[in-house]
Amino acid sequence: MSDNSNRLFYGSCFALVTTAFSFSIRSGVMTQIGAEFGLNEVELGFINSMWFLGFPITMVLGGIFYTAIGPKRIMWFAFVAHTLGILLTIYGGSYTGILISTLFIGLGNGCTEAACNPMIATAYSGKKMNVLMNRFHMWFPGGIVLGSLISFAMTEYLHTSWQAQIWIFMIPTIAYAVLFWGQAFPEPTGEKSKLSANLKAMFDVRTSGAWMFLFVCACMTLTAISEFGPGNWAPLVLQKSGAEPLLIVALTAGVMAVGRYFGGEFVHRFDQTGVLLASAIITTIGITLLSMVTGTAAYAAAIIFGIGICYFWPNMIGFTAEKLPLSGAFGMSVVGAFGMFSSSVWNPIIGMWVAGAKAQAAASGAADVELAAGQATLARMITFPAILVVAFTILYFWVRRSKPTTVAATTAHA
Repeated sequence: MSDNSNRLFYGSCFALVTTAFSFSIRSGVMTQIGAEFGLNEVELGFINSMWFLGFPITMVLGGIFYTAIGPKRIMWFAFVAHTLGILLTIYGGSYTGILISTLFIGLGNGCTEAACNPMIATAYSGKKMNVLMNRFHMWFPGGIVLGSLISFAMTEYLHTSWQAQIWIFMIPTIAYAVLFWGQAFPEPTGEKSKLSANLKAMFDVRTSGAWMFLFVCACMTLTAISEFGPGNWAPLVLQKSGAEPLLIVALTAGVMAVGRYFGGEFVHRFDQTGVLLASAIITTIGITLLSMVTGTAAYAAAIIFGIGICYFWPNMIGFTAEKLPLSGAFGMSVVGAFGMFSSSVWNPIIGMWVAGAKAQAAASGAADVELAAGQATLARMITFPAILVVAFTILYFWVRRSKPTTVAATTAHA
């Protein structure tokens, strides 16, 4: 890789670290924000949903206009959105201000996915694409590890305010801006005039490729909430489990980072569909254990959960790029957008689950209301990966039966 390619790839990684910090540190300070503004679990759920709502908006728009405006303009918009989001979070001063600022951060995060995924997917193919896609996405869990540990240290040992922790977001934000500054971004591949024809073929329900794309989008809604649901709510639902919630988040993300870094060869050997099916099974086991165990056993359950969700996101995107190439940058953005929009919808619902479980535990005279509510909420989340076990079994045999005819037929139709 040239110096220019290195700076673009590393800049993309720092942009994803910004996304990770906005997830992990924000989760770490959510309790402090709730206490300062007197917010309940449902209101905190709506704050979480803004992070996930902003994501799909810019992912879809970025996918639509990627060929026309290129990744450079998309990433500079991401920088503006991230910066505004950070400043408004710190100085917003109200529940409404936190909602709006979190939406801005989500918009910046969506731009990162919309620009960086197709940059990597179009520059490389096959094994190399799988390796770099997994290494790029490694920085989301890697950033979560770093962000969780920073938040834990600043809260428990330095006793800093939540505003001071939000300022930490600016470090990777400035880093990716510096790395991108003055660099030549690659031009989107393919003729712009072909975009409409390719998308029309991709979504033609007479082709198996169109049905597979819609099926993958539906699966993405469940893979995303299987990953983000337990992780995003860990500080609240695990706070009385006897384990440190932020360390649970850090441990889970650490397992994901290691798995994604070394996952390129693994995924190439077993294909995305086999890996996704195994991931769904292991995730189901991991969430089940998290809903049952307490104390140090929760850390072992977190490792299993981390192994399960490790390959969900990069391989859903990689599957779209490799098996459904006509969808292009737009297809990858739409798949990711389905995942994030699903998480936006589910987060307030999970907040209602937590509140309802607390009321039920209190009414039943539970010895520890917080622990009982947390375990009950996690138990309800098992449904997400359990459905995926069935869905990915179908996808596994679907691809084996149609390979390589699905892509070839769709291309011929175009």
